[in-house]
Amino acid sequence: MADVLCVSPSLQVLCVLMLFTWAHTQNVVVFQPSYLTAPGPVVSALLLGNTSGVSLSVRTVSPSNTTGSIGPPSCAAEVTQWVLTREQVGKTVERVQLSLERSLHLCGENETDPDCCSNPLCVLETLQVSACVGDTPQASLLIQAKIHALLVPANAGPADNKTTIPNPVYQPLGPCPCDLTFRACDVRCCCDKDCSNEDLTLFASHCLPGPFGGQVSPPPDYQCSVQSAENTPDWFPFLCVHSPPKNNPFLGLFYRGNVVKSKPGPTFQRPMLSAPALVNVYVEGSPILTLNDQYLTIPQKVFGQCVNNAPVAFLKNFQVECVTPLHTCPTEPPLQTLPEDLRIPVKNGEGGDVIVEVTDEVAIDPSQSISNTNGAASSESLMCENVTLALDYQFFWKENSITNITLTRTVGAVPLNGSVVLTTRYSAVFINGDFMSEPNSGNPVLIFSMTGYQVGRPVIGGFMDILDNNTGSIQRTSINLWKSVSDGLCFTNEKKPVLFGENSTSGCLLPVSRQNLTQCDLLRETVASLQAALTTATYVARSGNPDPLTVTDWIDISFVMLNSSATVEDSTNSCYGIQSHQHIHVWSLITGTVEGRPQREIRALQVSYSMSTWSLDCVGGDDSPCVDPQETWLLPITSSVTFTDIPVNTEPPKTSFQINFTEYDCNRNDVCWPELAFPFTRYYTGEPYSQSLAKGLILVFFFVAASILGTPWRQVRQAWNTL
Repeated sequence: MADVLCVSPSLQVLCVLMLFTWAHTQNVVVFQPSYLTAPGPVVSALLLGNTSGVSLSVRTVSPSNTTGSIGPPSCAAEVTQWVLTREQVGKTVERVQLSLERSLHLCGENETDPDCCSNPLCVLETLQVSACVGDTPQASLLIQAKIHALLVPANAGPADNKTTIPNPVYQPLGPCPCDLTFRACDVRCCCDKDCSNEDLTLFASHCLPGPFGGQVSPPPDYQCSVQSAENTPDWFPFLCVHSPPKNNPFLGLFYRGNVVKSKPGPTFQRPMLSAPALVNVYVEGSPILTLNDQYLTIPQKVFGQCVNNAPVAFLKNFQVECVTPLHTCPTEPPLQTLPEDLRIPVKNGEGGDVIVEVTDEVAIDPSQSISNTNGAASSESLMCENVTLALDYQFFWKENSITNITLTRTVGAVPLNGSVVLTTRYSAVFINGDFMSEPNSGNPVLIFSMTGYQVGRPVIGGFMDILDNNTGSIQRTSINLWKSVSDGLCFTNEKKPVLFGENSTSGCLLPVSRQNLTQCDLLRETVASLQAALTTATYVARSGNPDPLTVTDWIDISFVMLNSSATVEDSTNSCYGIQSHQHIHVWSLITGTVEGRPQREIRALQVSYSMSTWSLDCVGGDDSPCVDPQETWLLPITSSVTFTDIPVNTEPPKTSFQINFTEYDCNRNDVCWPELAFPFTRYYTGEPYSQSLAKGLILVFFFVAASILGTPWRQVRQAWNTL
């Protein structure tokens, strides 16, 4: 067991545990590891087992010349240059340590110190440590010592911690990066000042290259001494520079000079008063803070889950319902709240604060918020008093500040019959004067200008509202799609707004029985009313920041209505013309950019319906709806939205002359004047480029010669001579 070889680090721990257990049970001692290599003057190992009465001895051994093996361990001690010490580190564990008792200094020239190392490989020997009980060896440890001499300069004085750093303006800050050991010669570091001439002769031909080896300021290329005879151009001796090595462009490359601050002197100018500290005003979407700089939190839904400590965002209305199973009466918020805990001071955005005004209401019939999940209710029920059923906040705001906050807390008594599921409501509404705030879908920075929609913001719809003075105003409403939640039925499903630039498809399920298929008109009317409830708007806003009093900011929504004159034939188990799918198609156009953001406007919106036939299939599967007229099965009602970008034509419209004139049009004319020089370009591949270029130069030469020697040039010379 003691001779097991543990190679990997993961096996070494396992080997120690196995040897420790084995040694403890067998009442013997073992060394772990049993073989070591000592590269330095100190080496240690562990002695495991019952070490009482065990003595240690060390001796120098050598392998046999014939067999190459080392003899058996011996308890006879020898005099060596090593000191053996032992330390108890556990109940049955000892640390055995050997320390070299000699100097590792390399001998210099004419040095007579017998303790120095005459060769760079100072110690090379094999040691055997034996653990004996009396004269009987129980375990042995082999140590191969291979230690090199330390290259310490002979003139090394007393060590101190002062290091002289040269001025980086005139000398490199790190002239010898490979000098890693203080007052010791580093091997292959030829720039180390601690290395003597004898040390450098050992590795003079193997110096570390590059900046790490001390070449931190290489000579520039324009130095006359840099270029060798092989790669020196002919003109280099006339343009090279003779400059001393200290004048180097790399010197001070990473040096940053001291910054001297100017001292203010006396002045007769008027002192500048510092501006008052700005108050953090509220903008759309910023969190509302309490007086102690904490977020004002109300339970909200995040990724479909209710979060109790969700921050409230300025000008962001919401209304959520959270479902909580109750097994015991609640004792902590938000289901158990006190009015004094809700009356907290909130920063108003102008440096002041407002206190939440709390009004309590008692729910007359709290059963609408309670559902029992147990099949049989217990006769004895526990009544939970003053359970919070709803928290409705109203934030009154003006410009970028909050003027008042009111909270209506609805409480009620909840009977606890076994397991109860409680549904609570939380809402926040921002009111400007008497009008509820409506979040915009444009750039929140430019709220007073007409900007385009932002991708991912709701599409704003509206309908005309006639005021008392016979003037019209557009009241906002949302354009919705189905939102699949809970059981997926259309009567209990929620709706989600259409988000600009995001195509989506969703739906719900409608329970239909065989009896419903006998009343097709009523079924068509029911489905049509469900689909019409998704889009109650008749107008859609062009941009994300519309004005309700400006009609030009709104465009009409076109509805593709059904043809009522078409005859619809129904059978006993089927109904035709069901508006099972509603599709919304939005066309948008990029009209410009604001602060580098493209501004998209809606140019048209169309709502269309797809018809389908609902029939009862009694072939295969579940035939219970075919037998029982009241039995229902689920049929889908879907809705979708598609956004289409209108391409922008940046080119000016062509005139009739440009349309009809084809002399220079290479696509509609046999003669293409713009490509007259095409054979001389690199796009021409009929022959090599050098040949086409040579032919072109010859043609140019003949043209110039003809122009000079021809009639036009002769007439020019005659006119010049007559002057």
